[in-house]
Amino acid sequence: MTFERRRDGFTITTDQQAFDIDAIHEFLSEEAYWCLGVPRPVLEKAIERSLCFGLLEGRRQIGFARMVTDRATFAWLCDVYVIESHRGRGLGDWLIASVLEHPDLQALRRIVLATRDAHGLYRRNGFEALPMPERWMAIARPAIYAGSATGS
Repeated sequence: MTFERRRDGFTITTDQQAFDIDAIHEFLSEEAYWCLGVPRPVLEKAIERSLCFGLLEGRRQIGFARMVTDRATFAWLCDVYVIESHRGRGLGDWLIASVLEHPDLQALRRIVLATRDAHGLYRRNGFEALPMPERWMAIARPAIYAGSATGS
């Protein structure tokens, strides 16, 4: 079932048929510091297997968010963006708020994310620093899309 929100000529939708995968791939692979160079097949698989939200102006893809989730206990919010020309208009806040309103995410025990520079956006939408970060661990491979499986 498709989840949608509409406002002032903009639509947020989970309908993957409405997504412009070329535009999403272009932004994420060329502008998103967290996944520069992500191969299109990898992105396509990630979108197919996640709960994704397209932010559209008419049919034009202007933003995106992806929730990796089991829809029962846990979710990781990632790949969130609004294109530069549309920033500063509250669309990022609306996108995050809409994602968090999705019915499948209402009973989750934990939703996490990582950000380098958008802490204010996420705080406004209820996110806080990890209460016990010393309990969390990760395997990081930041150069994996550059052909290297080693990380730092």
